[in-house]
Order: sequence, then structure tokens, then C-alpha cells
Amino acid sequence: MSPIFLAAHPKKFPNPRLADDEGLIAFGADLSVDTLLLAYKSGIFPWYNEEDLTPILWWSPNPRCVINPLHFKASRSLQKTQKSGQYYITVDQCFEQVIRACAAPRTYADSTWINDAIIKSYSQLHRMGIAHSIETWTADHQLVGGLYGLNLGRLFFGESMFSMATDASKVAFAFLMRRCAGWQFPLVDCQLPNNHLLSLGAYTIPRDDFLTMLAQEQQQSSPNWQAWQGQAHPCLI
Repeated sequence: MSPIFLAAHPKKFPNPRLADDEGLIAFGADLSVDTLLLAYKSGIFPWYNEEDLTPILWWSPNPRCVINPLHFKASRSLQKTQKSGQYYITVDQCFEQVIRACAAPRTYADSTWINDAIIKSYSQLHRMGIAHSIETWTADHQLVGGLYGLNLGRLFFGESMFSMATDASKVAFAFLMRRCAGWQFPLVDCQLPNNHLLSLGAYTIPRDDFLTMLAQEQQQSSPNWQAWQGQAHPCLI
């Protein structure tokens, strides 16, 4: 089906199962918290380049890139970094700092889709206890890596990560995998595959399978993130 225009504050999104494999399902709408939650609960996420003067684009690609935290295994080099003691981990300590670091220009891209509107809305989701960040710090307390995403039920929707030191984002990702495995999350959504995610064990599944699991798992209770906040954690825990 062709993408559908949505006015601001939609009551529902089009059925993502009807989108083509590229996954563009709609355009327009807005980035309010209510609209974002409606989208994620429907298996849809925003991704667009504000500099191209395009409206907000909403996607549900087929296949979907995911990772099973129960099957995640750190590489030997990453295990060596984890054991070195050069980093420690915090949870939800500086969400906005993490998302702004993720929005910073990359050497391989001319622009970023994480704009001020995205930062504002996801920061509000963080204050609501829905969006979360994992931070990687050096022993002398410098933030050098991290990631952020959303948690609905027993699913985590990874959004972006950044790294300013060797393995810094991978250490945060490995910590997230261990927590999600402990919480019995069946999947972490990675949205679209890339070489970095695939190197960490991500793979693709049919969109229909992802949407079926999403409908089931978002009904489950979300875990207690507060138990992991306000303290420093070793990389291996």
C-alpha cells in the first residue's frame, strides 16, 4: 500500500502488515509523546531527515532487525575490555546527555535524524519512565559511550548508541543484553540491520513475526529499572 498522510495527533496508525518491504507506512503526524507511544505499540518508528524538508516519516520494515538477549555472547576482544576495569556502567544517569551525543555528527554521515524535537519528546518519555539510557564511563568519570531506547512490557526498542572510546558503546550494549536476559525479554528491537549490529549478534525476522510478538509482549509488566539507577556497575555483572 502507498504511505498514508496523517494529521497531527492521530488516533491510530495504518496496519503495518500492509506496508511494502521497505516499510514506509505513513507521513506527517507529530512527535508528541502520545503519538510516539501509539507508533511503537503498533510496531512503527519515526525516521526522517529534517534538513531534507520532508515531513515526519513512519516505518515498519520487513524484515525487522532484532537480537535475542538470551543468545547474546560477547566477542573475545569485548570480554577482554569488560574485564579490564577501564570502564564502569550507569543506568539512566544522564539520558539527555546520551541522546545528544547520539545526535552528534558522525564521520560516515552528513546529518542526523535525531533533532531537537526528537530529543525533547524522548526526554519526556524518559521522565515518564519509558525511555532509558545505559552509560559507559572511564575510571576517571568521563562519559565515553552509551545508548538509549524505549521499554514497553518485555521488549526494548533500541534507538541509537554512541562511542568516543574503544568498545565503549559495545560495553553498554552488552550490559543491556544481560539485563534484558535477566528480565526474560525475548527480543530487543534494532529496527534496521547494519554491520555494527550484525557483529553484535543481531539478525532479521519477518515483520509479521515481530508484530505478533510485539502484541504479546507489550502486555507484560515492565521491569523495575529504578533498582539499577543511582549506582555504578562493573561491566561484568
